[in-house]
Amino acid sequence: MNFIAMDFETANHEKHSACSLALVMVRNSKIVGEYYSLIKPETAFFWRNIQIHGIHPEDVADAPKFPAVWEQISQYYNQNSLIVAHNAPFDNGVLAGCLDYYGLEKQPYLSLCTARSSRKLYPEFTNHRLNTMCEMLDIPLENHHDALEDSRACAEILLRQEADFGTDPLKKLVTIK
Repeated sequence: MNFIAMDFETANHEKHSACSLALVMVRNSKIVGEYYSLIKPETAFFWRNIQIHGIHPEDVADAPKFPAVWEQISQYYNQNSLIVAHNAPFDNGVLAGCLDYYGLEKQPYLSLCTARSSRKLYPEFTNHRLNTMCEMLDIPLENHHDALEDSRACAEILLRQEADFGTDPLKKLVTIK
């Protein structure tokens, strides 16, 4: 499989408040690259979000704003790209919110949610949260809510699903964003 696993962390509940982004590139069912950046959002941090991911306003003081990050990664988002995320509606929503906020052009891409595929393929699990899936599938997740760590875990979950079930049941869950 060829895909990119994506994970955002946000400063608050606003969709344009991305404060970190990670991508893990997979080619021929092997992880071949990673991208990570802190992002300086143009909005305030909410204490609860800081508590979850540990990113503080001072951590992103010198970080690029989203348009500079988008300039580096936009080539990965096109009609032939499969972008996966665990709870993809959240991450796709953050991406769309950032693009809208900054007036950047949105490119259509293929999307797959590994939380959704996990619910379909492993219905016997008590829940399908990222940390639970990693525990049940014996996938390392040392620092949950670190965007790069979560992206790696998401990629490993999809690779495990491919190994366990093949690509046919996964293809049925792909949508266009």
